[in-house]
Amino acid sequence: MCRMSFKKETPLANAAFWAARKGNLALLQLLLNSGRVDVDCKDSLGTTALMVASYYGHIDCVRELVLQGADINLQRESGATSLFFAAQQGHNDVVKFLFSFGASTEFRNKDGGTALLAACQYGHAKVVETLLKHGANIHDQLYDGASAIFLAAQGGYLDVIRLLLSSGAKVNQPRQDGTAPLWIASQMGHSEVVRVMLLRGAERDAARNDGTTALLKAAIKGYNNVIEELLKFSPTLGLLKANELPAELTKNERILRLLRAKEKQRKS
Repeated sequence: MCRMSFKKETPLANAAFWAARKGNLALLQLLLNSGRVDVDCKDSLGTTALMVASYYGHIDCVRELVLQGADINLQRESGATSLFFAAQQGHNDVVKFLFSFGASTEFRNKDGGTALLAACQYGHAKVVETLLKHGANIHDQLYDGASAIFLAAQGGYLDVIRLLLSSGAKVNQPRQDGTAPLWIASQMGHSEVVRVMLLRGAERDAARNDGTTALLKAAIKGYNNVIEELLKFSPTLGLLKANELPAELTKNERILRLLRAKEKQRKS
């Protein structure tokens, strides 16, 4: 997550950033109109007043800064832009306004994060919809391979996942370590997400590079509801050698009964 910094070069610049942070439009206008504050002044990390106003969702301040000539697509040292911050925080009105003045969805931060990935990571469905309508790439990935749907699955954001799937996201796109969206949803205990992803073609037996499956991870965590959803799709029970049940991995009798019943059904 990107955080704001407020170290400025001059007291007037400091006041402008304070106004942008607090949404004090009158003070911001006064400072900008004085001619003594650069509309694109930056702090030590490259943060601009427009980034601050976008982060906090102060649309009036965002509008004033843009109309006074602020560069919408400037990047912080981390690579984040005003659009990134607005998307990350879920300020859809700010996102729409920035697009109307030429904001780009293509900039990445140091982790490979884009505005779309940030919105998916924090579950902002309306923002995701707006970004996609304005050309955001649904196949964006962090540098570690985490996709938009992976990040939404990790957070359990069902509305975002449905939107991404209906827009062409790949349900089985793994991270570089082999972790698929279904695996991470199972590991986090998001049973509704698991159900929807299975219905949309998620690979039930997808395993990470270390060989662990979604079912094994759910068993280790003791997520009954996740296991029930996975068992509906008859996943392989080869969790251990010779299809041993993971009795030593959980003390939850309900889980063990579910697994044993499925194994008995498979053998018969």
